[in-house]
Amino acid sequence: MDERLAAAQAALNAGRGPDAIQPLTELLEADPNQSTPVYRSLMVQLFRANRLEEGLVWGKAAIQRYPRDVELLNILGVVYRRLFRYPEAIAVLDQAAKLNPKNTAVQSNRGNVFLDMDDGARAEAVFSKLVRAEPRNAEYARQLGRALLKQGRTEAAMSRLRAAVALDKTLVEAWMDMIGAENQAHRIPEAGALIDKALAANPDNPKLLEARAVVLRRAQQLRAAEAYLVDLLPRFETAAWVHFQLGATIADYDRERANVHLRRATELQPENLDYLVALIESLERTRSGDEGANIEESYQLALTALTFKPTNPGHLKVLFEVLIRVCAFDLMPDLGDFASLGRGWAKTNRHTALLKQLAQVKTLDDRYELLEQHRIWARLVEAEAARRPIHKLPPRPADGKIRLGFMSSDLRAHPVGYFALSLFEHIDPRFEIYCYSFYQGAAADQMQTFFASKSVAYRWTPDISSRNAAQQIADDQLDMLIELGGSTHMNRLDVMAYRPAPRQASWLGYPHSAGLSTIDYLITDPYNTPPRRDLLVEEPLMMPHSWIALGRMIFSDAQVIMPGLPEDRAGALTFGTANNPHKYNREMLEVWSQVLRETPGSRFMFIRPEGGSATFRRNLLAEFGRHGIAPERIVFSTIRGAHMPFYNEVDISLDTFPLTGGTTTTESLWMGVPVVSLIGEAFFERLSSSILANCGLKDLATEDKGEFVRLAVALAGDRARRLLLRETLRERIRSGPLGQTEQFAKDFYNLIARTVQPGG
Repeated sequence: MDERLAAAQAALNAGRGPDAIQPLTELLEADPNQSTPVYRSLMVQLFRANRLEEGLVWGKAAIQRYPRDVELLNILGVVYRRLFRYPEAIAVLDQAAKLNPKNTAVQSNRGNVFLDMDDGARAEAVFSKLVRAEPRNAEYARQLGRALLKQGRTEAAMSRLRAAVALDKTLVEAWMDMIGAENQAHRIPEAGALIDKALAANPDNPKLLEARAVVLRRAQQLRAAEAYLVDLLPRFETAAWVHFQLGATIADYDRERANVHLRRATELQPENLDYLVALIESLERTRSGDEGANIEESYQLALTALTFKPTNPGHLKVLFEVLIRVCAFDLMPDLGDFASLGRGWAKTNRHTALLKQLAQVKTLDDRYELLEQHRIWARLVEAEAARRPIHKLPPRPADGKIRLGFMSSDLRAHPVGYFALSLFEHIDPRFEIYCYSFYQGAAADQMQTFFASKSVAYRWTPDISSRNAAQQIADDQLDMLIELGGSTHMNRLDVMAYRPAPRQASWLGYPHSAGLSTIDYLITDPYNTPPRRDLLVEEPLMMPHSWIALGRMIFSDAQVIMPGLPEDRAGALTFGTANNPHKYNREMLEVWSQVLRETPGSRFMFIRPEGGSATFRRNLLAEFGRHGIAPERIVFSTIRGAHMPFYNEVDISLDTFPLTGGTTTTESLWMGVPVVSLIGEAFFERLSSSILANCGLKDLATEDKGEFVRLAVALAGDRARRLLLRETLRERIRSGPLGQTEQFAKDFYNLIARTVQPGG
């Protein structure tokens, strides 16, 4: 016997499969005419070692030599399946099935590929035959049930799954399928009862124990899930899944403790990509401690995650967000293109990811594609809401009052709260205000307490499901509901899909159409309303001057403007931004670099916590360096929250594009720092131009990149204008639409009254 074959056989006999790979590879390289068992052994071991690309190479070589070997074709089909190359998997498995139609392993694998492709009908055809051939096979019954679930035939599917567990009570996967179906249908008590039955048959089975945590989390019963997992922890201290579920459960309200558990999960199972990505996401969102170090660690772990070649949309979402946060533009294309990423997120109910798409649009087609991505998501959640409609009460008796609801988890010390403040300070007596928050924080801050004091009802329900939240709102019998957060963190945009109010609108928190047909209006103004009506899903509900006003709690004289120009104090003119990196892109940085090139001796300041990340600094310096800007001209001020005083070091703010600033633009202007902005076609490209127009600086916004550069350079050379703006801009804001909060509130309430009482 060849010594390489002997070494491989010895490794296999000893249960050391990976050690057989090298000698088998060398044997086949030396003599490709080896028998099919040698090829099969190598392919199986490569598959088990997750070396799928190598398995694919050897599999293709094997079937070229032995094209009628059913087992080789079967293994190759499974390799294609694991690589998500489903059409090719079906092609080789069909070939195997033709050669041996009675081979159940081949047929089962064909059915599994159809299930992966969400082709329930073809999977049903395969597994129906297998069940008829082997009626006592519990796994075939289970897979037939899954095929029926894919087609929405839940009752028939549950019947097959119950048959599977009747045949084999230890078939945990069948129990899990049933639990998942009940959970998907939001039948939480039924899912819990199934878990009890499954655990009775399979005591302490970790999958079933974990399923209970998942059911509680899906029902938004986070504190109950936490208590359950904490109770399990002493018995399962070394079980990675307990730490993962606990970390994921508490992340929104106890980030540091969540990181401890997520880190432990990855230590216990470093090969589990779900656990690794959860830790990456949590670190990226950690604001406490050294935020720059958290971001940097998140990025370094993301590099490890990329070696797994992820394809799951959830994984891609998190990795995309981390890469964009450190401006790792070279790596972003590896995750996918604009359309495939966005549609993948939309189809898997990840609306939050679409916010990061806004800064990536380049063409008009991109803008329409982005709109379609939002609509794809909307169709998904509207279908779910239609399957489980809420109960709506008859119209309430007329009482002369307009019931207006604001749905937002950000009616607190948050930019949304700052901009909404004037509506609560100047409530129109015709209106009764209802508020709905899902904020996960432990206590109300001063602003939240103020909002609650001005409301007829302030319903703060962090542990409520979206459907139950919609029912709660419907029971309040509103005339109009306005959501203020979109799908940003801790908000519940999907509640709007149930249409809990007869008229619904979006305002303030999300700079794009949400996508839902159940949202009737988007509150805009004459400057930010897109000229192309078809770039909005909703009907524009247009304020007469500005869609926002500046709340006194942040826009106050407590924020001191230092006299004189920053240029004189620093010895150089400073351009700057406090905008989030998810608004950055290479084209924008190139334009900013051109401004610096044409303003000799100037510098650029980033007022961002990301400045504490070495990768963020390195990538941005490289981008500016590509356009001839030396590193010493770029300044990083690493700060979060207490950033307003840093505007005293900035002469001119350069706006981001295509996604412009909003809060950052108003803050810059309030601190006497002018902003130069680029106007685009979509709503999110016109936010700054509206703010500038409403404080008399319409000339600082342009639709042309070359003009953007010219405006910035000209303003840099106009010391007199900059000094005048520094001394007078705050008072100009106060006396204009942005600062006249009482008039803003009057205009807002009149607009809503005309909408809900047309002709009244």
